[in-house]
Amino acid sequence: MKKFLSVVAILFAFTLTTATAEAKKFGGSRSFGKSYKTAPAQPKNGATSQAQQKTQSNSKKGLMGGLLGGLLAGGLLAALMGGAFEGFKMMDFLIMAVIAFVLFRIFRSIMQAKAGAMKQQQPAYAANTQQRTSELNWGQQSSAAATSDPHVPFNLPQGFNLDAFLEGARDHYNTLQQAWNSNDFSKIQEYVTPELYNLLKEERATLKGEQHTEVMYLNCELVRADQTASASQLSVLFTGRYRDAKSGEEEDIKEVWHLERALNQSNAPWLIVGIEQ
Repeated sequence: MKKFLSVVAILFAFTLTTATAEAKKFGGSRSFGKSYKTAPAQPKNGATSQAQQKTQSNSKKGLMGGLLGGLLAGGLLAALMGGAFEGFKMMDFLIMAVIAFVLFRIFRSIMQAKAGAMKQQQPAYAANTQQRTSELNWGQQSSAAATSDPHVPFNLPQGFNLDAFLEGARDHYNTLQQAWNSNDFSKIQEYVTPELYNLLKEERATLKGEQHTEVMYLNCELVRADQTASASQLSVLFTGRYRDAKSGEEEDIKEVWHLERALNQSNAPWLIVGIEQ
């Protein structure tokens, strides 16, 4: 019995350790550089999102419960069989039959949970495509986000093409993630200020070797816009999901990039001045 409890404890600890592992996205999980107050994200299809989150939560709980139940039932079966069927009685066989039935139900639940996760992931990609089309039709109408908080400025630069900017923001996010994976700071330097560059380089140095993080899907929304005498400022909220291509671990994306563009330079690029988790 002591050996059985020890094995269960080890497997339980291993399961928890595996579940908390996470991939390393661009910038890690910390905030860097400048920070500004932004308008809350405007929910799109909120009811659907809540239902999806609830389904994901239930699937995870069911999967974890199934795994732990399997461990316990498997350990009990091993304990019963530890004596090589010595002194078995009819009640022992009945218990084994019950355990076999429970194991079958657990296995079926796990398979159903996996199948449900696969089905749910496909609509996520489809939903991303629909939202991407919707966002490309926003134009100047996205200034409605400012009405959710009157203290957050939403002053777009004159002649600013929001559609093209959001489209480029998605591409830049993926480009920077790939550069982060391969530790290519010559590429990262093109997109960030010198101050942020140094902070990011220090953070990347804490990671060993090449990373394998890939963006599964990504949405973005403008949540702040302002201008000073010397620069235009924009803040973009990114939401989505990413995973480690090797371990398979997945995490949500929810972060804000603060960008600035110098007004005293001709054709000055937009540079990231802050990343807020």
